[in-house]
Amino acid sequence: MKKFIIAAMAAAAIAPSVNAGAKSDLRAPAVPLITIDPFTSAWSMNDRLTDATVKQWTGHEFPLLGVIKVDGKCYRFLGKEDLEIKPMPGDDSHNGWEARYTTERPADTWFLPEFDDSSWKTGTGAFGSMESEHTARTQWKGGRIWTRRVVNIEGDPREHSLYFDLSHDDDCIVYLNGAPIIDTGDKARKHVIHELAPEQVAMLKPGRNVIAAYCWDRGGNALLDYQFMVDRDPRHYFDDVAVQTSVDVQATQTHYTFTAGPVDLKVDFTAPLLMDDLDLLSRPVNYITYTATSRDGKAHDIEVYLEANDNWAKNESWQKTTTTAYLKNGLAGHKVGTVDQPVLKRRGDGGNIDWGYFYMLGDSKNTVATLGNGRSLRKLWVDGDSTGAVQGSPKMALTRKHGKAVSTTGYFVLAYDDMYSIQYFGENLRPYWNRKGNTTIDAQLKKAVKEYPALIKRCTAFDDKLMDDAIAVGGKQYAELTVAVYRQAIAAHKLVQAPNGDLLWLSKECYSNGSIGTVDITYPSSPMFLLYSPELTKGLLNHIFYFSESGKWTKDFPAHDVGTYPQANGQTYDGDMPVEEGGNMLITTAALAQVEGNAKYAEKHWDELTKWTKYLVKYGLDPENQLCTDDFAGRSAHNTNLAIKAILGVASYGHLAGQLGKADVEKEYMDKARWMAAEWKKNAADGDHYRLAFDRPNTWSQKYNLVWDHLLGFNVFDPEVAATEVAYYKKIQHRYGLPLDSRADYTKTDWVMWSATLATDKADFEALIRPIYEGYNCSPSRVPMSDWVWTSRPDHRAFQNRSVVGAFYIKLLEQKLKK
Repeated sequence: MKKFIIAAMAAAAIAPSVNAGAKSDLRAPAVPLITIDPFTSAWSMNDRLTDATVKQWTGHEFPLLGVIKVDGKCYRFLGKEDLEIKPMPGDDSHNGWEARYTTERPADTWFLPEFDDSSWKTGTGAFGSMESEHTARTQWKGGRIWTRRVVNIEGDPREHSLYFDLSHDDDCIVYLNGAPIIDTGDKARKHVIHELAPEQVAMLKPGRNVIAAYCWDRGGNALLDYQFMVDRDPRHYFDDVAVQTSVDVQATQTHYTFTAGPVDLKVDFTAPLLMDDLDLLSRPVNYITYTATSRDGKAHDIEVYLEANDNWAKNESWQKTTTTAYLKNGLAGHKVGTVDQPVLKRRGDGGNIDWGYFYMLGDSKNTVATLGNGRSLRKLWVDGDSTGAVQGSPKMALTRKHGKAVSTTGYFVLAYDDMYSIQYFGENLRPYWNRKGNTTIDAQLKKAVKEYPALIKRCTAFDDKLMDDAIAVGGKQYAELTVAVYRQAIAAHKLVQAPNGDLLWLSKECYSNGSIGTVDITYPSSPMFLLYSPELTKGLLNHIFYFSESGKWTKDFPAHDVGTYPQANGQTYDGDMPVEEGGNMLITTAALAQVEGNAKYAEKHWDELTKWTKYLVKYGLDPENQLCTDDFAGRSAHNTNLAIKAILGVASYGHLAGQLGKADVEKEYMDKARWMAAEWKKNAADGDHYRLAFDRPNTWSQKYNLVWDHLLGFNVFDPEVAATEVAYYKKIQHRYGLPLDSRADYTKTDWVMWSATLATDKADFEALIRPIYEGYNCSPSRVPMSDWVWTSRPDHRAFQNRSVVGAFYIKLLEQKLKK
């Protein structure tokens, strides 16, 4: 065992940690804990912080274990003793696994062990969309797939606790030796660990076993991956838990309270993601603060234990890591990273970073830091001994003895130095905080400690004001939704500076296809950044303008994306969205000009904006059969909502021309937009609502794009259109939301928020968002806020942790634009 002395931060440096503003009562589907960027993003996906292991938004385990010892008795308050699982002997498939497969419907007996699959193809798992799913080894672009693989089990499987690691997109049914063991229904999940029941374990036998799995991808990405796992060591040391009494998710902080025997315990997770300070926003540091207070007025002996493992710094369980002591600038703790350090070598969705270093630190005074096997570390601390030798796979632990006290407090620092964040057209870019290459993570950590008391105060003040402002414009439920998505929307981006000096605020299309800098992710997320940071809004647009202006993209409409995260080397999405992305870029640029009070940014890119506008004039009024942002629903010709976007894109150009003093151009394009809007109304009318498509009577859809006509003051559409739609929405919405359109029983919550903002009456707005609030509040889908959910049941369809929830800030943006 390695040990050295460190300390959590002194009580004198601690600012008040309890939010003095309105508490959020929303039971978020997942609670943000550590939110730095699209990789270093850790969540509690349960009602209680102690119910399960902390996880990355993907579902990968990011073990983080916190325990308080009071008068010698241990109370776990954070996470759970993680399953230290490994592949079952005979099923070690980290280099892929061989299977027979077919995409043509087989005989009904295809899942039986004796079935003859010799006519099927042979492939290496996982199966899926290789351009976006990093684990896929055999291309499967969607539809239905049937797979069979043989696993030769060594020894008696009943001697172990057994688990099944399953990733699927979408519906999946798994059979073990001919018997069904898992049926997921219509869901898309990654690395869900299913514990096998005793009767399922009894189906296994030493030697040959057959796993048969069927998957149906309903659209978008496809994935099927599975493997048996066993527990390395079932012993537990922290079964007693602190009783959680509250959780309060605010914008930059999450506050928990507990009772732990004779003391009250407060635990706060803080991510200082304040958009008025881009260096701070990009600093890869979060805090965990704890405060223990006697409930009986007596002094109690207090110790605190914090543990993590190397999952934070690797992508695959088999990757080798090295953990070293950190002792600099008054800080001490652990630093861990992979041995190979494959910087920016991997791209795709659903994986973790495997280069750079994860840090878990405190003040270098009197806290013991240990490294070793998790079970042994825990036993030593429980026994009050930190001197024994520990061997085995590394876990990192920080412990502090506070001694006897009536009240005591401290905090820890968690950080990630990725060294290089983004590959941008062949050049590796450093994170924004080190864009000039003239600072170090050590210097950033030193600042993080020095600024901690002030940052806690700033974060608390920001949280209070945001909650108050959101309540004022949209009501309590709107406010609670808005603060719940704040860290998710920001941490799904990475901030870097381009070689030409442009700011790049690059989104990752999480749990979708992993695209980077996607325009139809920028568009829905833009209200948040228009509200708080015009510079970040430019950072959402700069790479698309550069892609076109550099000659690397030559089409008459904008690209969909610039690559697959974190490699931004050119579009990788298989298809274009011409009207969609053209409208998105023009509307967002016009909104930026409205917020800034000038069109200087548009003037810089006038040639591209002109080219895209001409495309919209030619093709936008009645769009041909092409994709829009709701591509999961398939192509749709004559899409009326897409036509609205095109019309408002044309109006955006006209409005920008007016701001630039181009009066003739302004008149030409504003007149064109008004004429197009009148034609739209005539051709889309369908009684008490407007159609989904011009040629499809008795259909309907949300006209969420219409919100910008009002917000930006174009007024090219007859106000009766929005009023008619809102009245219709109120009649047809389901228990858990307004469906996206008449085709399916699901919705996009970002678009519901925009459709609700069409309402001129606050009561109507609240009536339209209440169902999605209720859906989130009781959803069994314990994932970071999904934007694609069912409306007849409180469950998510797919997608999670996407930045599009920045769309929720549209009501606040409306208020700002009014001023």
